Amino acid sequence: MNSLDKTYYYFIGAGGIGMSALERFFNSLGKSVLGYDRTPTELTNALIEEGIQIHFEDNVNLIPSDLTPENTLVIFTPAVPSDHKELNYFLDQGFDVLKRSQLLGEITKHTYNIGVAGTHGKTTTTSILGHILKEADVESTAFLGGIAENYNSNIILNGSKYTVAEADEFDRSFLRLSPKLAIITSDDADHLDIYGEREAVKESFQQFAAIVQDKLFVRKGLHFNNALTYGVDEDADYNAYNVRIENGHYMFDVKTPRKVYHNVGILLPGRHNMENAVAALAIADYLEVDSEKIILALASFKGVKRRFNRYEINEKIYIDDYAHHPTELDAVISSIRELYPTKKLLVVFQPHLFSRTKDFVDEFAASLSKADELILMDIYPARELPIEGVTSNWLLEKVDLNEKIVSSLEETLSCIKVADFDVLLTVGAGNIDTLVQPIKSWLGEA
Repeated sequence: MNSLDKTYYYFIGAGGIGMSALERFFNSLGKSVLGYDRTPTELTNALIEEGIQIHFEDNVNLIPSDLTPENTLVIFTPAVPSDHKELNYFLDQGFDVLKRSQLLGEITKHTYNIGVAGTHGKTTTTSILGHILKEADVESTAFLGGIAENYNSNIILNGSKYTVAEADEFDRSFLRLSPKLAIITSDDADHLDIYGEREAVKESFQQFAAIVQDKLFVRKGLHFNNALTYGVDEDADYNAYNVRIENGHYMFDVKTPRKVYHNVGILLPGRHNMENAVAALAIADYLEVDSEKIILALASFKGVKRRFNRYEINEKIYIDDYAHHPTELDAVISSIRELYPTKKLLVVFQPHLFSRTKDFVDEFAASLSKADELILMDIYPARELPIEGVTSNWLLEKVDLNEKIVSSLEETLSCIKVADFDVLLTVGAGNIDTLVQPIKSWLGEA
């Protein structure tokens, strides 16, 4: 089977962030792209406007009759239940059916593939690297796990010599890639509903490292053999130093094995984003991209939607972020404390998955205790059924704060309106993003 020679590409779970990047890729090739998702979203609306046909009812009668096993490839995500009617129809009728990760592996294996892996930071790092290559006019395509603000898209298209792909550890998807180069930003425990043991997560990253064909770049402090390291104020192969803040933004110099980059600047806050920028610079430097173009691209990168998106409205500061792991939560709150050390911080957090809440309850409690006030939303179940005793109330009891409550999605905006804060952080990976526009409107955004 040649996955690039079909006429129709049918996506089950078309509204997923990783799926939609592939949809946009095939759409750019002039293929007929269509499929199903459970509910309309801002993203599915954008895809439909781009000419991708999406329906929202699991109904085989909505599958066009001109789709045949010979002319159609079907793609699905692990989030699709096994009893899905359309998926089982395609399987029963003998269609070629691939997981999203399998198709991404097929697309990238005939290119110079660069994989960006890590339990945190991979989306931002992938986006920065894709942006550098695009701005330097290097023939490349970047598949992202978020919407890059510079492009309002999760794919950056500029040719096919290089492919930059977010290498997802969920269900070991990244092992389907064939990376020439790779970055590993972190290997913390996560997805224990899939992996079982924390050590199994680290082992999967070691397996990913073993398939890298040329060079592996890892954050200083991670333990991988034969890897180049990057960091901030570390004894790393690619090291940012002389860090300072100018006009509210980080400026720094970077030493690499090839040269020194002076006066590198990024718009993004937080030490973790400096590390992400250095990782992307390291790859571009290794590929011998023009250094001035690298510096200009870093200075113009606007970030990724729901990764520390910051709004200043009527003397209030509002920040929205996708963090859903305690390490990520720590990084976001630490960045806010660094930027606004004297301001009162209200955190609105939506836990994502019962299993993740159970596995990291003490770590979440420690992170959330760094707020001044907490609104803890009900757990977003995603693909899971409830686990007895695992609730937001259980987590709340462990948080060391006086001002703290549990709230449903429907009640959260009302709770925010009566709270006293200077800085508001909404954070989580579920449907908390539906509050962003209502909050901005309430604050008085013009």
